[in-house]
Amino acid sequence: MEGTWVSILPPVLAIVMVLITRKVLLSLGIGIVSAALLTASFAPVQSAVNFWKAITVSFWDDGAINTYSIFIMLFILLLGIITAFVSLSGGSRAFAEWAAVRIKTKRGAKLLTVFLGMILFVDDYFNALAVGQISRPITDSHKISRAKLAYFIDSTSAPICVISPISSWGAYLIGQLAIILASAATISYSPLSAFIMMAPMNFYVITTLVLVIFLAWTDIDLFEMKKHEQLAMETGQLYDPDKEIPGQLQEDFPEHESGRVRDLILPIATLVVSVLVMMIWTGYLESMASLGSATIWSIFENTNVPLSLLTGGLVGTLVAVGLYMSQMKYNSTASITWMGRALKSGLKAMFPAVSILILAWALTDLIAVLETGVYLSELVEKMNVPIAFLPVIMFVFAGLMAFSTGTSWGSFGILLPIAGEIMIEAAPEMLLPALAAVLAGAVFGDHCSPISDTTILSSTGAGCNHIDHVATQLPYALISAGIAAIGYIVLGLTGSIWFGLIAIIIILIAFLTTLIIRNDKREALVHQ
Repeated sequence: MEGTWVSILPPVLAIVMVLITRKVLLSLGIGIVSAALLTASFAPVQSAVNFWKAITVSFWDDGAINTYSIFIMLFILLLGIITAFVSLSGGSRAFAEWAAVRIKTKRGAKLLTVFLGMILFVDDYFNALAVGQISRPITDSHKISRAKLAYFIDSTSAPICVISPISSWGAYLIGQLAIILASAATISYSPLSAFIMMAPMNFYVITTLVLVIFLAWTDIDLFEMKKHEQLAMETGQLYDPDKEIPGQLQEDFPEHESGRVRDLILPIATLVVSVLVMMIWTGYLESMASLGSATIWSIFENTNVPLSLLTGGLVGTLVAVGLYMSQMKYNSTASITWMGRALKSGLKAMFPAVSILILAWALTDLIAVLETGVYLSELVEKMNVPIAFLPVIMFVFAGLMAFSTGTSWGSFGILLPIAGEIMIEAAPEMLLPALAAVLAGAVFGDHCSPISDTTILSSTGAGCNHIDHVATQLPYALISAGIAAIGYIVLGLTGSIWFGLIAIIIILIAFLTTLIIRNDKREALVHQ
């Protein structure tokens, strides 16, 4: 059943179940069970073995401890502890009051979140969680729904990472390009040059970022997001308390006036700086060990992201705990007992996110065994379509692959070499547009997939119910993808990147103008 149409059933089943039941853990569990049965041809004992192996792959993989996944999970738990101590010390409250004086409008709060999402681009995991911690007190104070915050986080993290050469994504992709370009004697540009040249060809990223900025600037909302925003503005209810909210503290900490802005800023700033320093340091050491020299590109290509995140999380946690302990001299509510409760509350808040990640990684592992990605990539190779339509075909298939597998990086690894091989042989001048279309499609599929780890972490960073985040972001992702697809069709038919860019710009202007006109008419009717 590996590498056949049957291989797509488990991810499709899991995704459909998520959308129907809105229970993520149950749906992922069903997907894992179905995948385990398929990998063992329904043999009961082997199916059970495959199921257990998939569940434990986050901890033990290929006969060794899976430090990558373990460090990511520990970082998430540490972030929960930081959040709890920042709240316990009064830092969140003090920061929200401080920000309310300086960021006086809802627009300002939204634009700040988008700006932070764009500048903290070294890694998508780091971006999703760090931006959420900084922005949440501000967006909460301006009655911006958690679903809107999650959308801003998710739609700025991966899109910026995928076009930034100085990021974990950029380094990985430049390495992939080096392998592809090495087989093309007629290609003269370097992998770094190719990556930079591909940025304006990533039409999905362009349309997504324009749409995000537009929605942050205006008060226009569409579809399911409109319901969440209306509820937040009219009732102050930023999320549904009856739903599971990963990253949301359940403990009611004592109120006091001892909190300072530094109680939030210092732990988060320490976290950010520590992660960046560790990324550079681990990348430098690995570059020197393997290459004998180090450049900025080799450093980010060889950096150890999970270890850097874990180290930053530990240092940030120590700072947050230390700041709270310093309050024991003048804060009558401060005590060792509350420290223990904060520790428990922080771990408990992040446990749902860790559980979802473990099951998502388990399903991804079984999907790899079933060779779902291989099956989809073979469909691409077998399609006898005109060269002009290959960029948009690559975009669509990369989206389907990332949506089905829950991983954009896995889609990069499978489809980039295929796109490179096809284009080098058939139309070398269309190589970079086709590769850019793969990157764009993978990010699009990742945005839509409820089993994507970055989507899960965006929900966690925002303190938003995961399914609410998927349901509210999906329409925006589809709109951006539709516009991007038209751009790739124009690019393919004309052979001109500029014509493709002009096409998506015209469509964006027309679409956004229509939204503004409709919104103005609606407001005029309300005021009559």
